[in-house]
Amino acid sequence: MYPVSSSSSSSPATNDVSTPLLNRNRPRSSQPLRGAASRLLRRASSRGMMLRESSVRVRETAAEQIEERQSEWAYSKPVIVLDLVWNLAFVFVTVGVLWFSSGEEPRVPLRCWIVVYNLQCLLHVGCVISEYRRRHGYDNLNRDSDSGLTSSEDESDGPEIESGTSLAKHLESTNAMFSFVWWIIGFYWVSAGSEELAQSSPQLYWLCVAFLAFDVIFLVLCVAVASLIAIAVCCCLPCIIAVLYALAEREGASDEEIERLPRFKFLTVRNSEKVNGEILETHGGIMTQLGVDSPSERVLSSDEAECCVCLCEYEDGTELRELWCRHHFHEACIDKWLRINATCPLCKSNILKTDEQSGNDAV
Repeated sequence: MYPVSSSSSSSPATNDVSTPLLNRNRPRSSQPLRGAASRLLRRASSRGMMLRESSVRVRETAAEQIEERQSEWAYSKPVIVLDLVWNLAFVFVTVGVLWFSSGEEPRVPLRCWIVVYNLQCLLHVGCVISEYRRRHGYDNLNRDSDSGLTSSEDESDGPEIESGTSLAKHLESTNAMFSFVWWIIGFYWVSAGSEELAQSSPQLYWLCVAFLAFDVIFLVLCVAVASLIAIAVCCCLPCIIAVLYALAEREGASDEEIERLPRFKFLTVRNSEKVNGEILETHGGIMTQLGVDSPSERVLSSDEAECCVCLCEYEDGTELRELWCRHHFHEACIDKWLRINATCPLCKSNILKTDEQSGNDAV
């Protein structure tokens, strides 16, 4: 079976949907990955790392992006197959153990606990299959609508799809809450008479121990993975973007659309300031536009001369990319992000819509 997990997705399309393995039974208002990353960033900033607010917002946006992708990966075919295989394996193992342990008579109803545990596994399998089929049916409907269906037809089918999955979502949430209570009951029965049960009913006893231990291990792994992702988002965001770029579908901007964005070259300007009697050197600079006949220039202060993605200061001669919202980043950092998500990681403005609007204004 599986333990209750409290992770959540920020995607509007999947906000209330339970996902197997990676993200099950999520409360509607909880946002753990984004919240954990934000808390970790602000705590690190207060303890001397001095992360700017813009860098915190970029990492919160990246956490949201991971949560949106997480639901897609959780319902990918390999993950679904793995989830179904191990839940059905529990059922087959249980049938064999119950057959060979027919002569055991434990003083607590271990057989009842095992049977109910496996019924929860089967119910989870049914909910997962139902949600998987719904998602693929919804994807096919979207493809059909892109091929020529009218918006009115699409809107009329939307509520029907959503209502068809409400029962599966409620069943999965109820099943998860009950499984948590059932796990506590089983743990109490097994731990209260462990020595006696190990001698009188060894096969039933060790099967219960295996199920209980699996749930604990699964929960620990989920917490560890979520913590590692949160730390990586805070401390090594370019690595996360590279992983998303390698694994996720290219749903962002195309190379042609990205190349329309202006490129700049950064030239360092060193200034000296006297603070508390000490002379401190600041590293501001000038952004000079590339590839145009009349290049524009922008003066950046030392606070602005830093990439919010990799947290590195702009070096002399570094090539930058500026979005239509006037936010600038290292070219290598922002290009991979835009291929995944065509929005500014700082203000979330859509670069494609802004590009179209600016083109219409020019006409």
